[in-house]
Amino acid sequence: MAANTLPSGTFTIADDLTVTRVGYGAMQLAGPHVFGPPADRDAAIEVLREAVDLGITHIDTSDYYGPHVTNQIIKEALHPYPDDLHIVTKVGAARDSDGGWNRALEPDQLRQAVHDNLGNLGLDSLDVVNLRVGLVEDPQRESIAEPFGVLAELQQEGLIKHLGVSTVSAEQIAEAQTISTVVCVQNLYNIANRTDDDLIDSLAAQGIAYVPYFPLGGFFPLQSDTLESVAGRLDTTPMAVTLAWLLQRSPNILLIPGTSSVAHLHDNVTGAALTIPEDELSELNSIASNSSV
Repeated sequence: MAANTLPSGTFTIADDLTVTRVGYGAMQLAGPHVFGPPADRDAAIEVLREAVDLGITHIDTSDYYGPHVTNQIIKEALHPYPDDLHIVTKVGAARDSDGGWNRALEPDQLRQAVHDNLGNLGLDSLDVVNLRVGLVEDPQRESIAEPFGVLAELQQEGLIKHLGVSTVSAEQIAEAQTISTVVCVQNLYNIANRTDDDLIDSLAAQGIAYVPYFPLGGFFPLQSDTLESVAGRLDTTPMAVTLAWLLQRSPNILLIPGTSSVAHLHDNVTGAALTIPEDELSELNSIASNSSV
């Protein structure tokens, strides 16, 4: 399957960076709880190679997945990288010895994280680095000028081509934009968690990509009778409906569903190709106001 046949085509993040709207999130390539090595490294390599064969040109990762493991697998599977393949990574968090997630926003931590990403991916420059500010369960709303400024300095040094932000508010995005161009935003968003509706529309007007993480609910999978009903009527799965809904929600939304299974990867790509009729869209849009997710 060629890139131009993937659902909803491509999105131009920057003049030199166009990606397929259906991407691949590499988080699940690490071991349980995104910690340590996978049970089957060969299967992880196969999934990555199949994603590229399907025409996907957008892989989302971070060196704190594992840590280090996921990026090392990406390098083993795909390096030297195809010219049209773009790898987006994140910094701003670190793992402790027990697998816990901690913030890592000090200048030396950020610089080390960028160099770790470069080394483990086998790159001289990173296409996009997202500054992850808050944790999923603990969003932070303080100034991000210092940590984002550090990444802007590394961008000036040529180690990073483009910058994005993750787990941030509209105010933090605006602050970052006074320091350097923001090409993408990665926040929690799905059919039941729609706090960012206004933000998505604002970013779309600016031509900025919005990349929702946990599109299927993440650690708390989406449970909705409405979603199940619509999926049944469309003769597909709830997963397919949620992915297709995101693509139809706004043209600047990019998908990065993750999986460690080739079969599941194919299901995600096929499901995203679904076109949801207007009546069903209206029904699905009611989930957020009725959801306890």
